[in-house]
Amino acid sequence: MEAENIRADAFEPAKRATKRGASGGGQQDVEMQVDEATGIEGQVLGSARASAPPKAKRARSELRKVSVPPHRYASLKTHWMQIFTPVVEHMKLQIRFNMKARQVELRVGPETPDIANLQRGADFVRAFLCGFEVDDALALLRLEDLFVESFEIKDVKTLRGDHQSRAIGRLAGKGGRTKFTIENVTKTRIVLADSKIHILGSYQNIQLARRAVCNLILGSPPSKVYSNLRSVASRLSERM
Repeated sequence: MEAENIRADAFEPAKRATKRGASGGGQQDVEMQVDEATGIEGQVLGSARASAPPKAKRARSELRKVSVPPHRYASLKTHWMQIFTPVVEHMKLQIRFNMKARQVELRVGPETPDIANLQRGADFVRAFLCGFEVDDALALLRLEDLFVESFEIKDVKTLRGDHQSRAIGRLAGKGGRTKFTIENVTKTRIVLADSKIHILGSYQNIQLARRAVCNLILGSPPSKVYSNLRSVASRLSERM
């Protein structure tokens, strides 16, 4: 009974405010909206419009736009069907390439089972545009605990000219051997795009790979980085 009395009293100011607004001649009607759950009052003008979220906001929340770098246009065109098929058939999303804006646009469709699919689809497209293979990026759609982390060499250490080139060479290794070793030990995928580095994997594995990459950038010899990686990986496998 007490809860009913409180709720009834909470609605009384709304009625009085409506009467005063109506008797005010040319003044606009002001209605006191009351939250039924909390009883908190708030003054709202034009309550019928305020109760429904604006269409622009709803449309923005159901749309993702991924900018396409110029050097990835040809690759996107070549692999478009490999990207289009899983996004439309498995995620039940709508996707298109906006030629004017140079963006891949994804939108929730009427058959989309979960709105979270929109973000996963956008992460999948963004991973491909970062330089990952389609098969590697597809893991973002299949598994929930995978992420892509991106950073630049200058975020670790400010290097210019030949010093930066040597750091990139240490990261790749002869024939890409160093990069492949870090990928295999940490169970991640790494893309070296000039001075940018992209790592795809689980949160814990990304931290391992990033630590190894940072040590190489700072000048550690690859043999020392390998030994540290193997010791950490063995400890993690024992925990599992």
